[in-house]
Amino acid sequence: MRYLTARKRAEGLGAAHSGTEHHWYMTVSAVGLALIVPLFLFFFGRALGGTHDEVMATFSHPAMAILTLLVIFVGLQHFRKGAQTMIEDYARGMTRKVLIIAVTVLSYGLIATGVFAVLKIAL
Repeated sequence: MRYLTARKRAEGLGAAHSGTEHHWYMTVSAVGLALIVPLFLFFFGRALGGTHDEVMATFSHPAMAILTLLVIFVGLQHFRKGAQTMIEDYARGMTRKVLIIAVTVLSYGLIATGVFAVLKIAL
């Protein structure tokens, strides 16, 4: 008798053979974002309205830099996968391919810009 979880039995099924993996990624990233975004907003809100030197001191702290990088990276990856799923559901043909490429380029471009900005401030 095989003891398999429901997730393990569903893995690889479906038309694309990756629906379970995609669902798990979206679920885990949503939970992660639900935990780190309020923390980020709290520290961002405390820095809001301060002088330039105070804001730079807040964001140059290593913990705040790591938190900001996590929010940027996980948030934009979550956006990319969700937008790609939406595009796959509603667009067809060449429009679908162009939109998926555009969303992917946009999300990775924003990630690169965010990482560059955070590292410039932190270092």
